[in-house]
Amino acid sequence: MQSNKAAKAARFFHSVDSLDDFALAQRLDRARAELGESRKLRVLIEVLIAPEASKSGVARDLLIPLAEQLPALSGLDLRGLMCIPPFLDEPERVRPYFSELRELKENLERRLGKRLPVLSMGMSHDFELAIEEGATEVRIGTALFGTRALPAASNSLEENRE
Repeated sequence: MQSNKAAKAARFFHSVDSLDDFALAQRLDRARAELGESRKLRVLIEVLIAPEASKSGVARDLLIPLAEQLPALSGLDLRGLMCIPPFLDEPERVRPYFSELRELKENLERRLGKRLPVLSMGMSHDFELAIEEGATEVRIGTALFGTRALPAASNSLEENRE
């Protein structure tokens, strides 16, 4: 989530599944307080599980320090972790990423002394493996609604000319 969207998210959503830094957490917490909202905002920490330029999330080595800061924010309720692994044609090759996120969650639970009931991972092409590895939430929009149409790239002669 872009930090400039934090106030809107805090107002309209009951959950943010892509928390990846403390500054964003502080903005969400401050926005909830300004709204006078008494219910805590459910948050999941998004973990950067694979080094891809198109993915976001907190680095593995920064996960525990981020999670340990969150209890200071009274408007947020850390409920678990989320990741988006690489899209691989052979879903079985994604299993190690799911296994790693589960292990990170288990380690974090021990460190915090708190149960984190949510493990959000898996998409339409690999959700069965994610569930086998402990997912409690999956994202299956493509299976339900089909593939999204992407805007056509412009290939006009004028744009390609130098």
